[in-house]
Order: sequence, then C-alpha cells, then structure tokens
Amino acid sequence: MNTLELAKYAVKLMDAKKALDIEVLKTSKLTSLADYFVIGSGSSFTQVSAIAEEIDFQLGLQGHQPKRIERDKGSNWILLDYGDVIVHVFYKETRNFYQLERLWADAERFDAESFLKYEEPNE
Repeated sequence: MNTLELAKYAVKLMDAKKALDIEVLKTSKLTSLADYFVIGSGSSFTQVSAIAEEIDFQLGLQGHQPKRIERDKGSNWILLDYGDVIVHVFYKETRNFYQLERLWADAERFDAESFLKYEEPNE
C-alpha cells in the first residue's frame, strides 16, 4: 500500500465510523513531517476513540503500525503517525479551536468523497 492508498484507506475507515468533516491535506510540498494529513471529527469522546482504534486496528491488519499514537487525557485529539500519513481525529469543538486546516492553508486539499471510492486491500 503506497502513501496515497494509505491515506485513502484511512478516509474510508473514518467514514465507516461516521466521522464528521473528513478532509485530506497534501503537505508534502510544505513540510517533511508527512505527505498527507487526514483529518476527521467525532461528535463525542467515545466516537473519537472508536474512530482512532478502528484505524489503528485495520491498518495494523494490513501491516502498518503507527510510529506513534498521541492522545490527550480526554480524547479531544488523537494523532496516529504512520510516517508519510498522519491521521488526526478530533472532538469537533477541539478541531474548531486548533483549526489545522487554517494552519496548513497552503496545502493541496483533496475531496474526501472521491477517496471513499477506494477499494480495500485484499488480506
């Protein structure tokens, strides 16, 4: 699975857990941190945790282990770092506060809807 496929799969997994306002930012021309940021929100702390756990589990089944997972105590923001793809799962109000999309306003944006057409990899 290449970097773009991993980002697409993360979008599909977020959508399956009913994440809100999924966005994909291509950051490769702006930073060496990652090629893509996948950003989504949950409407409750439980949903935020469920989204992050599903991504971690499903990508793990495909042989992709995060380099690190960071979370605050209240599950307001969970970051899963897969190297070239960083997945951010926010509680909706926390996302509004940090406004990563504004911080990375120069990044190329992808339509998350088009990513949902991605075919899951075969095991």
